[in-house]
Amino acid sequence: MSKQYRPSGPCLSTLAHAVRAALVLGLCSGAALAQTAAPATPLPRVEITGSAIRQIESETPLPVQVVTREEIEKAGVTTAAELMTRISANVGGLTDGVSINVGGDQRGLNSANLRGIGTSSTLVLLNGRRMANFASPGDDAGVDLNNIPAAAIARVEVLMDGASALYGTDAIGGVINFITRKDFHGIELNAYRGTTDEGGAGKRAGTISAGIGDIGQDGYNLFAVFDWQGTDALRSSQRSFIPELRIPERLGHLLSGFTSPANIRLTSAQRDYLQESGFLLNGRPITNRLINLSIPNCSPPANLYLPAGTGGVDACTYDYMGDTELYPKSNKQNFLSRGVLKLDANNQLYAEVALSRSRTNYVGSSARVTGYIDASRVPALANAGLENVTDDDVPGELELRMRLTEAGNRTSELTSQSQRYVLGLTGTVAGWDYDIGVNHSVNVVKDKDMHGYVLYNELLEGIAAGLINPFGPSGAEGRALLDRIQVNDVVRHSKGTMDSIDFKASRTVLPLAGGDLALAVGGEVRRERTDFTPSALLMSDNINNDAAPEGGKATSDKRHVSAIFGELQAPFTKEWQGQLSARYDRYQQVGGALSPKVGVSYTPVKSVMLRGSAGRGFRAPSMTDLYRPTVYSSTATLPDPVYCATVENNYADCADNWDTRRYSNADLKPERSKQFSLGAVVEAGKHVTASLDYWNIRRTNLISELGDDIILGNLAKYGDLVHRDEDGLIDYIELRKENRGAQVARGLDLMVDVHGVDTGIGRFGGRLTGTYVLKSKVQTGPGDPFVSNLGRFVTDMVVQRWRHTLSFDWERGPLSASLSNTFSSGYDDQNSAINVDDGSVVAANRVSSYSLWDLSGAWAVNKAWKVRAGVQNLADKSPPYSNQAYFFLSGYDPTYTDPRGRRFYASVNYVFK
Repeated sequence: MSKQYRPSGPCLSTLAHAVRAALVLGLCSGAALAQTAAPATPLPRVEITGSAIRQIESETPLPVQVVTREEIEKAGVTTAAELMTRISANVGGLTDGVSINVGGDQRGLNSANLRGIGTSSTLVLLNGRRMANFASPGDDAGVDLNNIPAAAIARVEVLMDGASALYGTDAIGGVINFITRKDFHGIELNAYRGTTDEGGAGKRAGTISAGIGDIGQDGYNLFAVFDWQGTDALRSSQRSFIPELRIPERLGHLLSGFTSPANIRLTSAQRDYLQESGFLLNGRPITNRLINLSIPNCSPPANLYLPAGTGGVDACTYDYMGDTELYPKSNKQNFLSRGVLKLDANNQLYAEVALSRSRTNYVGSSARVTGYIDASRVPALANAGLENVTDDDVPGELELRMRLTEAGNRTSELTSQSQRYVLGLTGTVAGWDYDIGVNHSVNVVKDKDMHGYVLYNELLEGIAAGLINPFGPSGAEGRALLDRIQVNDVVRHSKGTMDSIDFKASRTVLPLAGGDLALAVGGEVRRERTDFTPSALLMSDNINNDAAPEGGKATSDKRHVSAIFGELQAPFTKEWQGQLSARYDRYQQVGGALSPKVGVSYTPVKSVMLRGSAGRGFRAPSMTDLYRPTVYSSTATLPDPVYCATVENNYADCADNWDTRRYSNADLKPERSKQFSLGAVVEAGKHVTASLDYWNIRRTNLISELGDDIILGNLAKYGDLVHRDEDGLIDYIELRKENRGAQVARGLDLMVDVHGVDTGIGRFGGRLTGTYVLKSKVQTGPGDPFVSNLGRFVTDMVVQRWRHTLSFDWERGPLSASLSNTFSSGYDDQNSAINVDDGSVVAANRVSSYSLWDLSGAWAVNKAWKVRAGVQNLADKSPPYSNQAYFFLSGYDPTYTDPRGRRFYASVNYVFK
């Protein structure tokens, strides 16, 4: 196994004369400051995330949070996405839980989001180089963490400050560098099995690692890692906390009016006619247009009689949270191979191949159907005389709001496949350390409607002909029809390709009072291409619940990017160190961006280091931002102030889910950022290292759409974006990508590391990494007020004020144990969902804090065998109640909580060398 990388211990004695640069950025997690005793032999110089200059590993204070392979194993996580939930600065990343929906964009994308400023502003690297972004078009541009070969990870370095001066676009919030094993020989086998306390979401995983050759002795090394893991689905019916959330009682107006037996949506004329004719339902005259002839029974448990719910007093309400999945079934395979050939004493040729496939089934509730039937086919209304209502387009025709339970739950299979090939040359020539590489990276996403979606026209014909019964079980002929018209089609196919050539070279230039001045230069040429192909069936607009957007079409777009950068590291004195770096990027059509950065560190005494940095960054618009076809969607339930003014602001009449049209913009320019950080690292004796860093980020020229709620809340300024019909009602709201507004985020990162405390009962250690956010707010348009999402759910997410990961470790001989805690503070809920039946707004709520404890233990049986067992979510903590109305899953926030509950796992590891 490769050497573990966890800098810790006594560190500041040689810092004053050994630090070459890293003086710069954010959090020093592990705060590796150099050893007191000078090494007897020269130590190897290595690359550190955030610098292009190779440095002595043991003498470099890392400006990053480092997560080692050992820590990953102790936590019992098996994927890169699970690992990121334990990074306190990661807020609001996309997860499998968030992807549970029935039609949202970018299902299947698991992403990171440092500082909560956006997935598109967090750069994810593999061994210091880019990967192709998730290909499916949408608002987020980022690497799918499913494509990271988790079993091959040696360590993860999380750079907690902007790094556009070195890496270019997308690095405003920070950089996450997944570093794989580099020199492995032997055979390693690992098997993992996990299960949950209440059932569902079980996991199985297996890993095979093999390598031959030793660089020093044989002149070559070749190794490969193959990892497979499968996770079972988790249905809402398998979790006791779902009924404990009391969603029908608290959030009945967020549930559905499409039910089984079907609700009937009367026209205004039909309702008036039935009222005048004395028609009674449930022993009373009807009051609403939505009725159900089965009330108050409604076929529970999924279909409920909730007078205060979406169905109202005359109809039924469908509780889809009792008929969906909370966690998807998935199957993931990753393969990584790396070969290194020693050309001579100073130069090596290397190649990397990384292949991955993640196949995930997202299962939502059964299909909604807007159908039509003649009133003569409904016994209770057959003789009501509705055919005499001549004001309707089709006299006697009833509109149905039905739930197609007989067709099964809507299921989409999302396959994300990644290929990455790197060929490079590295070494030293004429005093220059260099690295040059060619990178070909591809991501392919296939979105397949595989069950529960049916052909709409054929479905309507079956309903009209009486084959499919909207009010009860269908006969054998109707069920056979549903089987025949099931859709099994890859409706969306996306492909993203990135080809690049990059180089960097560094060397010492001249001696200074504190050491040698070091210089690095580098550059990159990159081509990006995206292809999106909707299927012919999708574009026929004949798939129930998966409509073709008007104007949707196949697209193919590409662009070229070029960049140069330079870096200087200057140890002015034994106490003062400095860094100056800059990068210039030029994007075809978008233009250029210069990103400079300056950093400094000061070591007044051996046990204290002070550091600071300031720089500029940028984010280029993504291909989706520039070229995506028009997307047709709808808002959350929002009031229209113009209409409300005519009905005495009764939200029951003037609030609705308004249609939207979302446009890209080929004229977008890059976002810009300014950021700085100030921090201190202190070594309190040989067992304790601590750091505290202040960070401040300001983004301008934001690439964004004005929020639909912002538009309707300021019609004086944005009224031209609201398109109305001839009656003055909203036809659609125009949402267009523009460069507008600003964002401010600032806070504190805290790290305390206790290590190597020997006692009579073993060696103890512990670590706390936490993020306290002081400000997080966004201005959506020029002149608009800033809106804070700090400790408050706004639009699509919340930034919790305090998040931390805490761990305690113990080891004695072959035995070891670890206890860890992840914590997120509470916040004010969204508190904005409107009940269109009575015009009320959801009761205000404060979401409680969320704290999970994990426990694991390991036994190293001998040099070859090691077994580990653990419990995740030791206290079986359930997600706290939330009234958010943004995500498909209701009752809790799926972005940071875990519905799986208490989980048990065990693994066995065998190493042969």
